Amino acid sequence: MSPASRAQRLRAGGHSSTLTTQILLASLSLLLLTVVLGGFLFTLISNQTLDRQYQLRALGIATTSAQMPEIRSALAAGDPKHVIDGLAREIATAAQSAYVVVTDRNGIRFSHPDPALIGQKLEEPVAVLDGETHVGFDVGSLGTSANARAPIFGADGSVIGQVSVGIEETKVLDNQAQNIWLITGFSALVLALGVGGSLLLSRRIKRVTFNLEPAEIASLLQEREALLHGIREAVVGLDDDGRVTVINGEARRLLQIEGAALGKPVAELIQDGRLRDLFTGALSGADQVALMEDALLVVNRMPVSIAGRSIGSVVTLRDRTEIEALVRDLHSIQGLMEAMRALEHEYANRLHIVDGLLEMGEVDQARSYVSQISSMSRSLGEGLRARIEPPELAALLLAKITVAAEQDVHIEVTAESRLERPQVDQAELLTIVGNLLDNAVDALANTPRPRTVTVQFDDADGVFIAVRDNGPGVPAEKIDQVVVDGYSTKDPRPGMRRGIGLALVRRIVHRAGGTLDVFPGPGGNFEVWLPANSHIADKDRRTGVDQDIGG
Repeated sequence: MSPASRAQRLRAGGHSSTLTTQILLASLSLLLLTVVLGGFLFTLISNQTLDRQYQLRALGIATTSAQMPEIRSALAAGDPKHVIDGLAREIATAAQSAYVVVTDRNGIRFSHPDPALIGQKLEEPVAVLDGETHVGFDVGSLGTSANARAPIFGADGSVIGQVSVGIEETKVLDNQAQNIWLITGFSALVLALGVGGSLLLSRRIKRVTFNLEPAEIASLLQEREALLHGIREAVVGLDDDGRVTVINGEARRLLQIEGAALGKPVAELIQDGRLRDLFTGALSGADQVALMEDALLVVNRMPVSIAGRSIGSVVTLRDRTEIEALVRDLHSIQGLMEAMRALEHEYANRLHIVDGLLEMGEVDQARSYVSQISSMSRSLGEGLRARIEPPELAALLLAKITVAAEQDVHIEVTAESRLERPQVDQAELLTIVGNLLDNAVDALANTPRPRTVTVQFDDADGVFIAVRDNGPGVPAEKIDQVVVDGYSTKDPRPGMRRGIGLALVRRIVHRAGGTLDVFPGPGGNFEVWLPANSHIADKDRRTGVDQDIGG
């Protein structure tokens, strides 16, 4: 099901709201909570600051008034001329305060905005008798005000009175209301910016997720995990930078990757060589072959793009080890059948000749002919067995000679060749000789006659094998490529993969600690040296890859 149809299904089914709505609601909720809490704290702090500022302002007025010589002298004299009330009114008007009340140390008022209270005693005790100033909020006869009281000192330094200055609470509230409006405006601006930012963020997330909703993403993730780990094929996902984004268990097994792989570049997980080139795209093509230490892999790499935008590539690997081994076994059986057919055809022709001689009554001639061909066949086999002691290798050479003769190719084992008791693994030896002979015979196809392949063996120091032909040979610039798995100049055979034989030979020789030398043409020339006591690992024998798989 496509993402679009899945989205329609989710919407039709009444699933959760879209990603944009969820982001917007979540952002608005957080912003609203933050703004409300911040606004409350800011208002609280601002109000406390304003209250303190007005109290300090009132304290400044009160302290200045208490230090005025006119007020001090008038209060000390009992204010016979009533100058204190006039001075207090002037100070209140100039300082824009609600009142300036001057009292003596007994609390008798000498000034007050209400003339009827002048000469009356304060309802509360005089607060500055301790010689200190005092600030606070006063709920007096004129209402609530920010109040400050300052002592008036006499000539001897004693407290003779008090100046009480108040600023009406309405002025404080007016300033607080202005701050609240500023906070409200700022909060509204923050909310507007938050809504815009949330919309932009949701659009960005939707673009990154290819317009998929959370439920769709979760469904795709579940489907992907089920698909990746439910198939037998190995799957590796790469981003545009060549880093692993997806890998399943089969891929880990085939690539022998242990530990963390996600986020790592391919260069850290796969050794330099053909397989890494197939992963990175340096080598392209469908069903490319890569030969591992103990497996034959078929690799396919496909670029992936969504909405016209590249997101990386997907590499699939199939383990063809067992299947390829079966194909090679069938090919070997087919080769033996062809050898038997060739022998059958040859012996049928000889029997026809013998039958004809007998029909004509030439008994002595028939006897002589039978003796001659029997001696020739026996001499070929006995000659190989005399120089090549391993019976398996001698049988392989005899079969290859017979099959090659059907293709008008003459395979000759040099007279000086000796291989008595080779201290190498027999399976290695058969694989190497079989592949080199098959390649030589194939290289002589469509070439002028005579077509000759020469094989040389020597076991003086380890095992030396040389296979040479009179074909076109390997161009000098292709020497390094012919031993790379997957490289072949031959036409593909049905059911058979080309470009494996020489790569397999190279792997066996390298694992055994030997050497493989390829010489440029004209004429093919391959030389292999294996040290004594070289053995292939048991696990490689079990895979079945190391077979007579020419090509």
